[in-house]
Formats: sequence, C-alpha cells, structure tokens
Amino acid sequence: MNDVERFALGTLLPGFTGPTAPGWLLRELERGLGGVTLFAINGNVPDMDSLAALTAQMSEAAEPIVAIDEEGGDVTRLAHLTGSPYPGNAALGAVDEPDLTRRVYRSLGAELAAVGVNLDFAPTVDVNTAADNPIIGTRSFGADPELVARHTTAAVMGLQEAGVAACAKHFPGHGATIADSHLDLPVVDIDLDLLTRRELVPFRAAIQAGARSVMMGHLNIPALTGGEPATMSSAAITGLLRERLGYQGVVVTDALDMHGASGVVGIPEAAVRSLIAGADLLCLGPREHEDSVRAVVAAIIAAVAAGRLPVERLAAAAERVRQLREWLATPAESTVDHAVGLSAARLAVRTYGPEWTPLAGPLVVEAQAPGNIAVGPVPWGLGAWLPAGDVVRVDPAAAQVAELVARAEGRALVVVLRDAHRHAEQRELATALLAARPDAVVVEMGLPIWVPDSVRYVASYGSTHANSRAVAERLGLVTA
Repeated sequence: MNDVERFALGTLLPGFTGPTAPGWLLRELERGLGGVTLFAINGNVPDMDSLAALTAQMSEAAEPIVAIDEEGGDVTRLAHLTGSPYPGNAALGAVDEPDLTRRVYRSLGAELAAVGVNLDFAPTVDVNTAADNPIIGTRSFGADPELVARHTTAAVMGLQEAGVAACAKHFPGHGATIADSHLDLPVVDIDLDLLTRRELVPFRAAIQAGARSVMMGHLNIPALTGGEPATMSSAAITGLLRERLGYQGVVVTDALDMHGASGVVGIPEAAVRSLIAGADLLCLGPREHEDSVRAVVAAIIAAVAAGRLPVERLAAAAERVRQLREWLATPAESTVDHAVGLSAARLAVRTYGPEWTPLAGPLVVEAQAPGNIAVGPVPWGLGAWLPAGDVVRVDPAAAQVAELVARAEGRALVVVLRDAHRHAEQRELATALLAARPDAVVVEMGLPIWVPDSVRYVASYGSTHANSRAVAERLGLVTA
C-alpha cells in the first residue's frame, strides 16, 4: 500500500451493522482505516457491556478513532432504549451555571471512555435563533451567542477532562436554518458581519477551550460558501476556520450520506471535495460500509492522480489525525455521576400560572411528537413514572377530545406536548382540552415557545429520562 492509499484510508470513519466488528472492518483497521462511527440504528449499541466488548475487539486490530453522536439530552446513543440520564443543552442553558454544564459533560465523557469511545460528536454549539429550526432546537444551549459560548467552553472542557475528544458542531452554525441538512441543503442567508457576531462566537470559545475537533455542517451560506455546502467550501474551512479563526485541530465532516452533502454529487465525490476544501476526517454515515470505503478510497486516489487533490493536503489531514490519536493515548481519569444529570434537570424546570398541590392519580394525555432524524426513536414522556392506564399517547390530529375529557372526569388532567410551537395539531389539541378543563396542567418537553394563556404550565427544556423525572417530581407524581 502506497502513501496515498494509506492517507486516504486514514481519513475515513465508516459505519457497520451489528454489535460485533465484521471481518472486513477488522481487516481495514489493520490496514490503517481511520476509525468508525457507531450508530444505535445499526445495532452497534445494544447495551453498555456489548459496546465495551465491541470497542475492545476493534482495539485488538488497531487503535481506531471510535466516534459517536452522544450529546446527552434528546440525542443519545448510549441511552437510546431509555432516554438519557442527562438533560440536554437547552436545559443546561436555561439553568446557566457553566460549572454544572462542565460536570454533566465530564460525567458523560466518563461513560464514553469506560466503553472505549474516544471521539464524541458533541457539543452542539449552534446559536438557535430560528424558532422553527427542525433539527437543532433543544440541542442548542440557547439563542444568545454569549450564553452559548460560555457553555460551549464548559462542555468542551468537561468532555476532554474525561479523555474524550470533543467535536464542536455544526460549523459555521446551524441555528438560523429552517431546513434539515439530512434532507436538503439549508441556506443561511446572512452577511459575514452577522455570522461573526452571532454564529462564530461559540466556535471561537470552543477553539480557545482546546476542542480537539470541529464538525462542518452541510450549510449553504451564500456570502461565504457561494452556494456549496460549508463541508466542501475552502472559504469556510481553510479561509475562515483555519486562517481567520486560527484553528489547527481536526476538521470532521458531518455524515456524507446526508442529502445536504451528497444528494447531488454522491458520497465519493463529496468526500474528495471535502478533503480539497480542508477537511481531515470523513464521517460516511450509518449505511456506508465496506463498499463505500472502497469507493471513497478509489475516488481519493483518482483525485490525487488527476491533480485535483494535492498529496500535501492529504498528508496534512493524516498528520492532524495522527496528532489526535496521540492526544487520545494520554490517560485521563473521571467518574460517572448520574446524580449531576438529575440535579441539572431539576434546576431547569420552570413553572408558570397558579400554584397547585401535588397531583394525585392524574390522567396524562401525551401528544405524539416523533423526534427528528438526529434524535431518532428514543422514549420520552411521563410514562415511566405512572401506571400504564394513567397515560394516554394520542395522535393530536385524530384525538377524540370529548372522550379524553370524559376519561379525566373527577381527576387532574395533564397535557404533555413536545415543541408545540412547531406543530399546529398539538396546539389545537391542547387548546380544545383547556377549553373543557381550564384547570389542566400543560407540560412542554421541547422548547417553551408556545405558551397558552392563563394555565398552569411546566417547561422542562427537553424530554430525556432526567427531564421527565424532574417534571414528575414537580407535579408530585414521584417523590424527589
């Protein structure tokens, strides 16, 4: 294997299926594959013991970079079967105690390190200024750049104190979009001055905090990228991130199978363009396995041969990845502390309207609200804290209001929503139930942007296991 092929293979983070490493993956790791990205939807994380065994298996073949999307909060892979024991960034931003954020992320890092994961695609440091943002939302610390920046610093430091490399995402900023880059190429139509004053503030903080990696977003910022995704824009990666902001760590792409990256050009060409622009590690995506590795390596080799991709650029990517591996080899000690997650979730809960006594035996009506693609099918709601018959999950567009009101006769009524500001049918269901039961309690487990008038209202800033426990305690359904 020559240098070009070795460099090319070392830039890739493919996925694979199942809880054990397939033979092809172990062979490629031995040949110098950069590492892997683990996905719950691929069956890579059936439980923590299995995950630890998987990473140990891979480490026998090489010392791979093992990456995962573990943000805590609503985006969790370690706790995808139960919901995370940590609140997400929106809740941490609402509390606004950076030291608490640092402790939460340090505990999260300790969990990752314990099972052999060494690169976390977190924290999300986007400034969520678009209320209708379909993909960021509670993943963001908030809409104020300075608040996001101080919690970015805390999160990066917490993760890396546990020996896990942080990855600040999604550069140059995904918070002002109303499109999902999994499905389309979002446009952020702002000038460079606003980009500097708003989107770039947390990324500067991440760089100053020593973030070992930064993830590029599949975002078209016409004033910067001229119509192409930032992932493939030399103006965004080399010009802005490297030269203007002075970042010298590893630049990672968001998953290249996403439509915003490869929907037009295909994954191999997207990989080549990203490397030309200045990226170092290429996250291929959950469905991109052995054949994709071969196709991408072939495309990179061909691009070098054609003079499109300078071999010096490829060698620089390999050197940055080597430096990351060197940092990962440094031992770190940290302790898992689930109690800090619940403590943070409790502090984040906000209540509005008339006070109430603890609710004895309420009927809880939860409006179906599936998570976005990044969140996936993670359990949410108050069902873990009540008898099954006391919780009704309904399609808000088809719910029979009269039947629900009758069922709640003689008992308290709790209406649980999730990002109701983005879903008219949730708002309509809540309004109808409140018309019949103005004493009902409304619980918002997303962002509390839509708030009904003159009702008892609870906001949790997230729907994790920790968030739901904190809400259940506040309602008096369980004792603290």
